Amino acid sequence: MSAAIRIIAAQGLGGATAAIAKEAGVSNGSLFTYFETKADLLNQLYLELKAEMATAALDGLPKESDIRQQAFYMWSHLLRWATSYPEKRRTLAHLYVSDDITPESHQAASRAFTNISELLERSRENGPMRDAPLEFIVALMSALIDTTINFMIHDSANADKHCMDAFDAFWRMIA
Repeated sequence: MSAAIRIIAAQGLGGATAAIAKEAGVSNGSLFTYFETKADLLNQLYLELKAEMATAALDGLPKESDIRQQAFYMWSHLLRWATSYPEKRRTLAHLYVSDDITPESHQAASRAFTNISELLERSRENGPMRDAPLEFIVALMSALIDTTINFMIHDSANADKHCMDAFDAFWRMIA
């Protein structure tokens, strides 16, 4: 999986399985011992990366804190994961738009984010976006997170400020 991350991050989804196998130090045939097709590999990688990101966002969540503090914790840990693992983030972006990722994999990945969804629902229950579809809220959050990550990476001296400013904007929008 690490080899696939490196190849996809560098070459996109067009990266050949032979390149992935070479990067992993195994024969191309050995790769297909574990995955029947390249699509199987991509789906498994997508699921693993989404699960890792969800775990990073919520691991150690201060459940005794108020909802805003919990939401900021989730937000900042998502951003920390993405900025700490740029190859994984880039790979996940490629996989997200891939036609090879099955609806079942997208659904399974969504289940990995159940606790994040619940946190978002609690965050917006009395806010101006309380009646908007959750998928819309998630899409807005994702767009703001992507923009914030780019600013954090390109202006690392102000990364914490960008993180906080973007969260404040998101919070005002939903809560």
